[in-house]
Amino acid sequence: MAKIAVVLTEGFADWEYALISGTGRPFYGLDVRYFTPETGAVQSQGGLKAVVGQDMDDLATWQPDVVVVVGGMIWETAQAPDIGDVLVAARARGATVAGICGGTLALARAGLLDDTAHTSNDADFLIQNATGYGGAANYIASASVVSSDGMITAPGTAPVSFAAAVFEAIGLPEETIALFKQMMAAEHT
Repeated sequence: MAKIAVVLTEGFADWEYALISGTGRPFYGLDVRYFTPETGAVQSQGGLKAVVGQDMDDLATWQPDVVVVVGGMIWETAQAPDIGDVLVAARARGATVAGICGGTLALARAGLLDDTAHTSNDADFLIQNATGYGGAANYIASASVVSSDGMITAPGTAPVSFAAAVFEAIGLPEETIALFKQMMAAEHT
């Protein structure tokens, strides 16, 4: 069973992980687990309180196939947790590392976006908020997900394409991913 680690922080964005866990676990049989920089309670932007009993050390031990860093306003502040070592180690052992919205700042700070194509909310968002970010030459302005070299990045407005890319990274069949995208877009056709 494919393993997806979802990293939540205080003020996490409710919509950015919902399709991964809400469809991945019940419909696709994926092992989706939640982790926080420190165990305990976190509250989403929408007010959902979650008590998470697994931290970044637990994530490293569990060795997921994909690590998903969910965005939230904390990533733009001095209170942003430093999870770079865990992300770099996960990528080094072959895991896919994914960040959406503010979560891309954690990837940028870890140096994971320096040498690969990526996106985020916009180029200035990364430059202004990620100390040490060296990937500006590889930035792609995109309203959708960008997947490259085991890295998945997306702006906060792209949770559907982000979830689809995560599902692709763990090996769901092409037909399943196409159906997922079609279902999520049905109201817009």
